[in-house]
Amino acid sequence: MKCLNCRGVKNGVSDCLIKCPHDPICVHKAEAHIFLEQLVSIITPLILHRCHRSLPTKINQSLLALSPFVIRFFSSLLLLHSLLPLLMGKFRKAERCISCTTFNILAPIYKRLDHEDQSCRESQYKAYWLSRNQKIIDRLLEDCSSIICLQEVWLGNEELVDMYEKRLGDAGYISFKLARANNRGDGLLTAVHRDTFKVVNYKNLHFNDFGDRVAQLLHVESVVPFWSYRNNNSSSIKQQMLILNTHLLFPHDYSLCIIRLRQVYEILQCIESYQEEHKLSPMPIILCGDWNGSKKGHVYKFLRSQGFVSSYDTAHQYTDSDADAHKWVSHRNHRGNICGVDFIWLLNPNKHRKPLKSSWNHAVFAMIKCLLQGESLSEEDAFAYLKANDSADFVTFSGFCQALSQLGLSGPYGLTSEEMQDLWAEIDIDSNGAMDFNIFQRNIWKGPKWWDQPEQTSSPEKKLIVRDESEEEREALTFGFNVKDAVLFPPEVEKGMWPDNYSLSDHAPLTVVFSPVQLPCAQPVF
Repeated sequence: MKCLNCRGVKNGVSDCLIKCPHDPICVHKAEAHIFLEQLVSIITPLILHRCHRSLPTKINQSLLALSPFVIRFFSSLLLLHSLLPLLMGKFRKAERCISCTTFNILAPIYKRLDHEDQSCRESQYKAYWLSRNQKIIDRLLEDCSSIICLQEVWLGNEELVDMYEKRLGDAGYISFKLARANNRGDGLLTAVHRDTFKVVNYKNLHFNDFGDRVAQLLHVESVVPFWSYRNNNSSSIKQQMLILNTHLLFPHDYSLCIIRLRQVYEILQCIESYQEEHKLSPMPIILCGDWNGSKKGHVYKFLRSQGFVSSYDTAHQYTDSDADAHKWVSHRNHRGNICGVDFIWLLNPNKHRKPLKSSWNHAVFAMIKCLLQGESLSEEDAFAYLKANDSADFVTFSGFCQALSQLGLSGPYGLTSEEMQDLWAEIDIDSNGAMDFNIFQRNIWKGPKWWDQPEQTSSPEKKLIVRDESEEEREALTFGFNVKDAVLFPPEVEKGMWPDNYSLSDHAPLTVVFSPVQLPCAQPVF
C-alpha cells in the first residue's frame, strides 16, 4: 500500500513513521486507510445483495455493472461518515507530537567551489546559491517541523533573507534572525509554526568573544493544550517550553576549547537567569544547533552533566560509550573529516541539575587533565608540573595559575582571574592555600566521572492519559517530552558515511519528533 502522506510504497504501517518522522499523523492516516479498505470489502457485497433483492432486474444489472465504482464510492462515504469521530480522535492524539529540525545550511560566503582557489566562493555566483537555498527551503517545507533552527544563514544578503522569510511565512512560520557581530555576514534563523506555538518572549545572546558567536532564546507556548482535565475544561494546560538555537566556535586548535566550553556555560547561565527573572515553573528546554564538537568532547560531557540528553542518541538507544561515539555523522568539515556535531538536546523538568558552577569547574579540571596527559606526563610528573617552580610538596595558587598559563588555558580569551580563583576555591576547601597530592588526585587526576547524567527524580515518564486528579496532584505534575523518533538526512550519515552526491550543505539536517508526557515536578537548581 501507499502512505497517504508521503506517497511512498509501504509493506506495513510501522514503515510509515520511519519514512515520515516529521509527521506522526501519517501513521494514523495509514491505519485509517487499511481499516477503511477492510470494511469496504466486507460491506460492498452486502449492499449489492440488498439492492439485488429490492430493485427491478434492469436496474440491478446496471448497478452490478457499476458496482466497482458507484457502490464502492458510496459505501466509502458512508464509512467515512461513521468513522469520522474515531479518526479525528486519532488525529488529535497524533497532533500532540511536535517536531524540531536543526540544520547548518552552509552560508554561500563560506562554501568553496574550487579546492585549488580558496577565494572562489559560492556567494560570487547567484545562480548557484539561489538554487541550493531554494532546495534547502523545499526540504524544510517538506519536513514541516514545528520548530526550525538554522545556522550559517547568509544574513548579509537581503535577497536570500527575504526568500527564507517569505517562503517560511507563507507556510505558516514566524521567523527570528540574529546576525553574528562585527559584520561576519552569517547568523541564525529560528522559525516556529503558528499552528503549534505562539511566542511568549524572545531574547538574543551575544558571547562577545573570539568568534563573535551568538544564540537565540525563545519562550513559546503551545497553541492547543497537550492536556486537559475531564471535569474542568478551563484547567487545560498549555505546554510552555524554552528553545535555544546556537552555533559554537569551531575548535581550530585546543586553545579554543575553553572558549567553546564557556559559550555553553553562558547559554545555561542565560537560561537559568531567564527562568529566575520571570519566575517560571519548571518546563522542558530544547537546545538546537551546530555544536562543532563530537560525543567525545568536553561540550558534550558538560551538557550531559547538566541532565541534557542527545535526542538522536536517545531515539536510537546509543550510549555515551566510545563504542557508540561514531555510529552517526552530521558534518564533513573543510579538512575532509566527518563527525557528528549537530545535536538537539532535551532537558525535562523532572531532572535535578547539578549546580552550574560546580559542573563548569569539573569540566575545566577534566580539560586540565587532558592537557597534562597530552604532554605524556605521569601522575607524579603532572603534579610536579602544577607546582611550577615551587620546591614544596604542595601546589600553591600562584604555581597553579602559572601552570594554567603554560597549558594555554589562560590569556585574552582563556580563563579569567576570577574563574581561576573559583577553580582554586573548589580545590582548597579548607582554605589553607595548598593543594597536596591527595587533593590533586581527587579533583583532577582521578576525579569523579563528572559528566554522568544526574539521577532522575522520579519513576519513568507516564504516557499522557486523561484521568481525574486532585488539585494537589495536579500542582505536583508538570509536562515534558519523550523522544519518539529522530532522523538524519541523507540516510548514509546514520551509518557513519558521507555520500559524495549530497550537495545541500556540508551538514546533515537533523529532525526529532517529541511526544508529550506527564512528569512529577522537580525544582530547578539556580
